[in-house]
Amino acid sequence: TLLDVELIRQDFPILKREVNGHPLVYLDNAATTQKPRQVINALVDFYEQNNANVHRGVHTLSIESTDMYELARTKVQRFINAPCPESVIWTRNTSESINLVAHTWGRANLKPGDNIVTTAMEHHSNIVPWQQLTQQTGAELRFIPVGDDGYLQMEVAQGLIDDRTKIVAAVHASNVLGVINPVSELTALARSVGAVMLVDAAQSVPHMPIDVQSLDCDFLAFSAHKMLGPTGIGVLYGRPELLESMPPFLYGGDMIIEVTYEDARWNDLPYKFEAGTPNIADAVATGAAVDYLTDLGMERIAAHERDLTAYALERMAEIETVKILGPTDPSARGAVISFVHDTLHPHDLGTALDSMGIAIRTGHHCAMPLGYAATGW
Repeated sequence: TLLDVELIRQDFPILKREVNGHPLVYLDNAATTQKPRQVINALVDFYEQNNANVHRGVHTLSIESTDMYELARTKVQRFINAPCPESVIWTRNTSESINLVAHTWGRANLKPGDNIVTTAMEHHSNIVPWQQLTQQTGAELRFIPVGDDGYLQMEVAQGLIDDRTKIVAAVHASNVLGVINPVSELTALARSVGAVMLVDAAQSVPHMPIDVQSLDCDFLAFSAHKMLGPTGIGVLYGRPELLESMPPFLYGGDMIIEVTYEDARWNDLPYKFEAGTPNIADAVATGAAVDYLTDLGMERIAAHERDLTAYALERMAEIETVKILGPTDPSARGAVISFVHDTLHPHDLGTALDSMGIAIRTGHHCAMPLGYAATGW
């Protein structure tokens, strides 16, 4: 069944805006999505009707708040088919989710001579934490190269992932090239040498059905604000037995079960990784975003995006001064399309389009190494 685009547009108040005298055309969704009224209302209603701290109170508002907070966690668990709610950790964003794994699992498991394998198309969030970890542990950071066609060179990956590899960390859908990477194949390579697998799913969870059990990954990270939810909240899925073995990331309230003047004992999952008062309202609103996407149907969303991408690629190919980065086959890529212009600077083009009410992302897309390689900047 096709999506009713005009009906969906009515759910987004900001799309009624005019920018520089023109109706807003918002094409910056890879950076952050706009929010439907259902998500905005969930946020407002929580603060107006239910606001209280979670887990520790016995009064009505605290119980309501706790129930709503944990229900949102369960909605996310079902959305990505995680095995249990305890495997879903609330974080601030994808970056924090990856940092959590690097600081906790990474420091506990890496030593000199080991290696981490990632790809040459990563967002800075999936490069810098591993760079810092290798500098702290003496491990090596390896990059699976990207071919001229925009795809990972998987034959090279087979040689890079060896018996000293401890973790493979790869983006599922590139925010620059639009490529959908074969993360299940990378997971199988990691498994073959006893390594764990982390998937950066910031650009895939909002656009296609995701099943962490089918992907068989050990960790998966994403952000709510890229999937119609609020900013400032993200998710780390972790295989429960791995999360159990990892030390806490932050220390303080709620992540403890007992404290004395001499020591402390950590709380059960998922609270061991959620120190202090959490982002309650935004978690509730994230649950509303999951409801909205679920009601639309992720299969229908993916099909609609493939049609849009095919149309956009076809029309952009008609512009002789534009070079599209990444594959041009819409069935083999996501909906994000990056391009370079022969003569115009990206910021000049972005400013010109903004004068017509069109919002696009310009610059290096938080992937400088890939940008340098792909464009010769």
